[in-house]
Amino acid sequence: MASALKVASWNVKHFRGEPIRFNRVVAFLAAQNPDVFAIYEVTGSSVYRLIRNNMPGYSISITEGEQSQEILVGAKNNLEPFFTQRPDFRSGVDALRPGALVTVTAGGAEYSLLFLHNKSGTAPRDLGLRDDMIRKALKLRGALDKAAVGNKPANYVFVGDLNTMGMKYRYLRSQDIDAGEEIEKLAKFAKGRKMRLLTKDAANTWFGSGTTYPPADLDQVIAAKHLQFKSFPAVDPEGNAFNAAVSVLGWPKLSGQQRSAWIRSHSDHGLLYFEIQ
Repeated sequence: MASALKVASWNVKHFRGEPIRFNRVVAFLAAQNPDVFAIYEVTGSSVYRLIRNNMPGYSISITEGEQSQEILVGAKNNLEPFFTQRPDFRSGVDALRPGALVTVTAGGAEYSLLFLHNKSGTAPRDLGLRDDMIRKALKLRGALDKAAVGNKPANYVFVGDLNTMGMKYRYLRSQDIDAGEEIEKLAKFAKGRKMRLLTKDAANTWFGSGTTYPPADLDQVIAAKHLQFKSFPAVDPEGNAFNAAVSVLGWPKLSGQQRSAWIRSHSDHGLLYFEIQ
């Protein structure tokens, strides 16, 4: 089955556009040939200009505001992209990132892609802010359905560094929520809006090489249930084979010294790649 849309989503840690790292990041991103891509943790307006100049054929947009890190979105010009910054996803906190919503047309159909970089941290307030951002992203499904042509469900996906890291309640440990429970909750909420959490071919998407923190599954893709995706062969931690809808590229495909070197030269997050069919 042919792919209607190829999408890449990547948190490039503290991306300031340093020449050597910039060239590596752009080369890796361009090698995936995405129709639409998002980069998170962009710092400084120079990255916008550099991406625009080094990735011809793409319409480039970037969020703006009081936050120190932005979301940069690129979409191929032939997709007639329409970009909207969504400040409501700050959840009333000016320092947080707004959502980046881009609508494109491919194969005669419209696709709405929402890119998010949610609040990090394991304090109760952090989890509460993430829950509010997720609630807004799921609620947007209803608005898009109402605006869709011909009473068909909207072709809607939201994706990004959702920072699904759980919660630690310092006063009562029995109330702690681990990362897996937060992800299960996300999947349950998505199901209630006729959406689904997509499977990935890697157990974790973030790894701070050289730190005491273990690898974590922070980056997620949630899609309208009717959408179909290309399958990627995968194996779960128990050794069982399955087909994943999202491939996590970069360090998760490497090991040992190569893995550590990739993290240092590119990012501590893997790149999420998926194809809508």
